[in-house]
Amino acid sequence: MRVLRATADLGLPDWWIGAGFVRNRVWDAISNLPVSPERDVDVAYFDPEKLDPREDARAEAQAMVALPGVPWEIRNQARMHLRNGDEPYTSALDAISRWPETATCVAVTLRGDSVRLMSCHGLADLVGMVVRPSPAFNNAAGRAKVRRRVEVKGWLDRWVGLRLEI
Repeated sequence: MRVLRATADLGLPDWWIGAGFVRNRVWDAISNLPVSPERDVDVAYFDPEKLDPREDARAEAQAMVALPGVPWEIRNQARMHLRNGDEPYTSALDAISRWPETATCVAVTLRGDSVRLMSCHGLADLVGMVVRPSPAFNNAAGRAKVRRRVEVKGWLDRWVGLRLEI
């Protein structure tokens, strides 16, 4: 909650925290493991009026002041389609839906006192501990990238019950 509150205080439009911040906590809980240390806190927001990457750096600096030691990674999804070679995204959730694995395309946000969870491709793979390419990565190159991510990040070693379905 402290990470969600600190992110809300940044005042970013259409913001969500996703990827490992949600996925790893779910898999750790299912596996009865202590919470994994954060590699990064992926904050995706959408602001077509502020496309300069320095805006992200400013938001990260503010977040670091609010919660020092948290590995923030804050990115405006209104420009990330350029890096990813996609058509322009229409929202933060549109961008999140194109992340590599279905279980990674999940995010949370705080609206008032309510925590909202969004899963772009359903929750079955997340709670079933299945690694499957998202539709954007369901081609030969994408599946190879997902397989490499699983290996490099050591997911099968950390979560013994995890199934790779590529």
